[in-house]
Amino acid sequence: MSTPHTPAPLPSPTSEPEPEPRHAGWLELFFDLVFVAVVAQLSHGLHGDPGWREFGVFLGLYFPPWWMWANLTVSANLFQDDSARRRVVMLTAMLCLAVMAAAVPEADGDRAPAYALGYAGTRLVLLALWWPATRFPAPRTLPRWRPLTYCLLSGLLWAGSAAVPAPWRYGMWAVLLLAEMVLLLTARGRGIPGRVHTGHLVERVGLFVIIVLGESVLALITATDHTWTARAGIVAVLGFVLLAALWWSYFDFASTAAERVMGTAGTREAYLLARDVGGFLHFFVTAAVISMAAGLATAVEESSHDHLARGAVWALAGGLAVYHGAHALIALRFGRRLREVAVWAVPGIAVPLLVVLGADVLAPWFVVLLLAAEAIAHLLYAKAALSRRTPAGTT
Repeated sequence: MSTPHTPAPLPSPTSEPEPEPRHAGWLELFFDLVFVAVVAQLSHGLHGDPGWREFGVFLGLYFPPWWMWANLTVSANLFQDDSARRRVVMLTAMLCLAVMAAAVPEADGDRAPAYALGYAGTRLVLLALWWPATRFPAPRTLPRWRPLTYCLLSGLLWAGSAAVPAPWRYGMWAVLLLAEMVLLLTARGRGIPGRVHTGHLVERVGLFVIIVLGESVLALITATDHTWTARAGIVAVLGFVLLAALWWSYFDFASTAAERVMGTAGTREAYLLARDVGGFLHFFVTAAVISMAAGLATAVEESSHDHLARGAVWALAGGLAVYHGAHALIALRFGRRLREVAVWAVPGIAVPLLVVLGADVLAPWFVVLLLAAEAIAHLLYAKAALSRRTPAGTT
């Protein structure tokens, strides 16, 4: 989940063994399909020339479904169960998230109550998944007050927010999300009823990254279909090269580094890493790619213009800067030294921001070319860094 330009920490002598390997089940893969719709709806809201309000609405509407996906993923990771009850519970969550996806285009307006009720339903689903852990034998017993506050009370308050008029409703949402995060952060991994299956968790997060990259490819194809010109084709090809470089670096280096670091951590530390890296920091990773998808679509559609609208450049280049910044934070969370991270993070953030500064004079194809070149350089640096470590036996 972060680009491993430096060696991962060595295994601790007190590390506990990893549970039996497992992979995403068919139900989890079916569940992820609803996020294809969520991502598409959110990306569409950033097409054209988005301003700060559009970016704010995008982040505000994306966090609740992402937060619920992260919670449900960790729950499925800890409680391996393919019973009919769990299937019904997860399918119910899928339906609730589908309601949220349908409400996204007007979730800051007339469809806000539906969005709130959809999220409230997912909190009740989470309660159904975690409540059996309150009856586990000690020391794996989960205190009852945690699911009652984190899941039930939160769900009831979200349902109640549907009746609160705007703009107070949105402030209530922000407070409730903050309260959920505080409850999770203060738990510090206490009461977790088992060991995190590292391989499964890394695979699940990687599958979500594939979803957002897939939306970016789809945005390129759709925009090219609407703008069938040679210039549009050139921008689309350059955009594909950019996405391919991100895919390559993520799955060759980022996910493997995460599995190695988390796999050698103890039970509690593995959970905390999963919470921080998979739950919090990957929100920014995936949000950045969704933003880039919108920017790439606009670049194709406006390929004949002298330059892109500044909002589109922010969506595209700013998204890439956030993407690299999030991976830098992940690397630091994995224990890497600041100076080692800065070697690749500073140019990874600075180059896209310099592109933003030149937005008024750079042609759309040149904007995408510069960003694709930066992504390729980032990939080549990661490969070179890994090859330099290989003889020393540190991979």
